[in-house]
Amino acid sequence: MIEQYLQSLRAAFGGADPALVQDALYDAEEYLRAELAGCAEDDADCFAAVVERYGTPDEVAAAYLETEITVARALKTPERPAQTGAIARFFGVVADPRSYGAFFYLVLSLVTGTVYFTLVASLLPTGLGLLPIGVGVLVLLLFFAVVRAISLAEGRLVEALLGVRMPRRPRPGVPEGDIPSRIKQWFTDWRTWTSILYMILQLPLGIIYFTLVTVAVTLSATGVLYPIAQMFTDYPLLQWGGYGYMIEGWAMPLVVGAGLLGFVLTLHLCRGIGALHAAYAKALLVGRYSDGPEVR
Repeated sequence: MIEQYLQSLRAAFGGADPALVQDALYDAEEYLRAELAGCAEDDADCFAAVVERYGTPDEVAAAYLETEITVARALKTPERPAQTGAIARFFGVVADPRSYGAFFYLVLSLVTGTVYFTLVASLLPTGLGLLPIGVGVLVLLLFFAVVRAISLAEGRLVEALLGVRMPRRPRPGVPEGDIPSRIKQWFTDWRTWTSILYMILQLPLGIIYFTLVTVAVTLSATGVLYPIAQMFTDYPLLQWGGYGYMIEGWAMPLVVGAGLLGFVLTLHLCRGIGALHAAYAKALLVGRYSDGPEVR
C-alpha cells in the first residue's frame, strides 16, 4: 500500500523538480511507515485513516509545490537595479554573491574530490575482495551508506554555493533492519552508481577547476600588484632570458587595469563553470523520477 501511495505521489508531481520530489517521497514514506507501525499488515481501514490525516497524493504534491514557491521567493536575493547596458552587466558580476560562491566551490572541489576518490578507491575494492568470506557484505553496506550520505552532503554544498535546488532529504530506502533487501536495492538503484561515478570524477574535475582558478587569480593579482611593487624598487622584478624588464610609468595604469579586468573575467569563468557543474551534479546525484517505474 505504501509503495502504491508513493507511486501515485510521484505521478502527482508530474514534471516537478526531481530534488523536490525526492524530499516529498522521503517525508511521505517516513510518515506512513511510522503511522502504520501499530497496524496489522494490509489493514486497509488503518491505511485509509493515515492517508486521510496526511493527505492524498494530489493534496500533498500541491502543498509541496506551493511551499517550494513560497520559500524560493523568501530566500531569493533582492534584485539589484536593472542593468541595461552591456558594460554594466559585464562588471556587475563583481557585486553578485553567486560569483564568489562558484569561486569558492571550484577551489574547494580539489579537497572534496580527493576525499571522495579516496573513499571509493579504498572501500569498494575492499568490499568486493572480501565478499567470499562474508565480511565484504558489511564493508559494501558501509560503502553504500557513505555514498548516500556524501550524495546528500554534496547536494547541499552545490545548492549553497552554486544556487541550484538539490535534495534536502536522503533518497527513500527500505525498512530498517532488512539488510538483504537494502543491499539489493542499493545495488539495483542506478543513482547509487551515478553517485559513485560523480565521486570518482570529482577528483580530476577538482584538479582542473583548481588549476584554472589558481592560474587566473595569479595572473590577475600579478597585473595589479606588480606595478605597485615596482614603485618601491629600481631592481627589475621581472626577469627573463638574462634580461630584466621594467614597466614604464605611463604603462602602469594599463597593467593594473588589465589585472582588474582579469579578475572580472575570472568571476565570469567561475560563474560559467559553476552553472555547468551544477547541472552535471543534479543529473548524476538526483536524476529524474520518470526514468523508471520504481519509487526507490
